[in-house]
Amino acid sequence: MGEDIEFPDKSHHGRKTITSGFFEREIRLSGGETAAFLRNLANAIESDTQITVSGSDWEIPFEYREPIEVEVEFSKQREGELEIEVEFTEARSGDGGLSVE
Repeated sequence: MGEDIEFPDKSHHGRKTITSGFFEREIRLSGGETAAFLRNLANAIESDTQITVSGSDWEIPFEYREPIEVEVEFSKQREGELEIEVEFTEARSGDGGLSVE
C-alpha cells in the first residue's frame, strides 16, 4: 500500500479526497519543513508506486508509473529563482505484467 506524505499542517478536519478535476495549492514552508517533506516523498517513492499527498483539508491518493519527470528551471531577472518540479504520470491499468486466468 502507498505511503502518506503530509505537508506540515497540524489540523485535520474533514479532508476532501481529490481524485478528478484540477487542484493546485502553493504552500510556503521553512527549510527544515521542506527537507522533511522531501525526505518523506523520497521514502515513499522508494517503497511503492502509490502515494497520498495531503494537507489540512485535502488529500490526493495517486498511483504513478515510471519514469518520473524532473524539471529544473533557473531564472535571473529581477531576482533569482530556481524551480524544481517533480511530475508523476498516472499508472495505466495493466502496466507491467502478464496474467493468465
